[in-house]
Amino acid sequence: MLTDALIRAARTTPHAPAVGDGSRELTYLQFARLAGVLRDVIRSLTNCQRVGIMLPASTAFPAVFFGTLFAERIAVPLNFLLRAEELKKVVADADIEIILTVKHFAELASELPAKAIFLEDLPLKTKLLWAMLRGLPRSPTVDANSTAVILYTSGTTAEPKGVELTHGNLHSNCEDAIYSLEIEPGQSFLNVLPPFHVFGLTGNVIVPVYLAGRVLAIPRFSPLGMVRAVSEHKLSVILAIPSMFAAVLRTKSSRSDAFKSVYIAISGGEPLPDRVREDFKERFGVTLRQGYGLTETSPVISACSLSQYKVGTVGKPMRNVEVRIAGPEGETLGTDADGEIFVRGPGIMKGYFRKPEETRNILSSNGWFRTGDIGRIDADGFLAITGRAKEMLIIGGENVFPREIESVLESHEAVLQAAVIGMPDGLRGEIPVAFVMPRKDAEVSEDQLRIFARERLASFKTPKRVVIREDLPTGPTGKILKRRLKDLVERDPLGPLDRIIG
Repeated sequence: MLTDALIRAARTTPHAPAVGDGSRELTYLQFARLAGVLRDVIRSLTNCQRVGIMLPASTAFPAVFFGTLFAERIAVPLNFLLRAEELKKVVADADIEIILTVKHFAELASELPAKAIFLEDLPLKTKLLWAMLRGLPRSPTVDANSTAVILYTSGTTAEPKGVELTHGNLHSNCEDAIYSLEIEPGQSFLNVLPPFHVFGLTGNVIVPVYLAGRVLAIPRFSPLGMVRAVSEHKLSVILAIPSMFAAVLRTKSSRSDAFKSVYIAISGGEPLPDRVREDFKERFGVTLRQGYGLTETSPVISACSLSQYKVGTVGKPMRNVEVRIAGPEGETLGTDADGEIFVRGPGIMKGYFRKPEETRNILSSNGWFRTGDIGRIDADGFLAITGRAKEMLIIGGENVFPREIESVLESHEAVLQAAVIGMPDGLRGEIPVAFVMPRKDAEVSEDQLRIFARERLASFKTPKRVVIREDLPTGPTGKILKRRLKDLVERDPLGPLDRIIG
């Protein structure tokens, strides 16, 4: 399945450029051979079925990823933006023995409960010379329902959840996305998304292989770097989150024709502001098309294609994907009615790793996946996202659950209770704002709590403001009414938040 696509590209277009990152570039023949070498390395290092991968968008990541699949193991991409304490939980839950990484992450890797294998220390060049004598690696025979990758997302209990995506999930999602988005073979992709995120993994690592396309990876995003890469290398497919497109708009030196080579640009991961869409079209002549998906759906559910596009929507459901809008009692609603989005199709995850009860709570016996998002479908079949049933925040394309932040703040000796909400932000999509009720007679400042949180959370999860209150608004059952907190901020959006204390 997935490895078959790489072997096919290596045979039909062996000398075509496959993936590069500015320091090196591999042809499809070199890519496949390197994946075969890494297959042998992985088999020699561990018998564990799960293999950790901690690498940025680069030439190395796809080679290691496909090498893991060739070895008939499960790839577990790790989020290197997390703090060591957070990542420890993921590594422990995944129960992995080795992590393939680079020395840039040596300090972080040293704190994790798995052995770090640094690519710089492996004799890859020597092994590649021998691989040239053996030809292409053999593509293993795998069952479509066998797990190919486990991607971790935070849970509402602040515990990591591993989403098991199968070979069949990823294969179908790639083929259906290519068909539904009308992406032609031989395209050149800009990869600015981290590969531990499903958007980056599927869209910029696997899909290009199916198209025998070229990928230029940028390990660390910068708006000017993105503009230069597209302009100089004449890249044609851009998959990015809205905050990246917004950052490009803030560059003053970018020429209006910098994106003239772009065939299609897809915005996903968070809502696309109308102003960003309008300004990008006016300045660069490129229409940003929204897509919608989740880690659990491999990820694409719907997207605006070249021929099927409507402003304010995330397009029509992809081929082979069913979407229904359900009311409070689970009944299917009609056209233009708001309700919870349920999805069914071949891309729906196998389940949460070693969490059968949580899987049953969100995935029905007849295959319907409960997204937790609110939306509507219009008379033309276009899907629009109108809200989120879950409290999950989307910050710069990353899923963040308030309870995780609240738990950290509540571990401070001066804090009795905390509530975290998300507020709109032009740069990141949303930002976390925390309301804190201190313990009786305890004294603590906003700066102290932000420093405390920053030492224990990734930077994008750290509250941008901490409002200290003597009490928090609650309902009859004692549950904190977060809508009241949002109302307080929305009534005075320009004033300092500490004006609403007390």
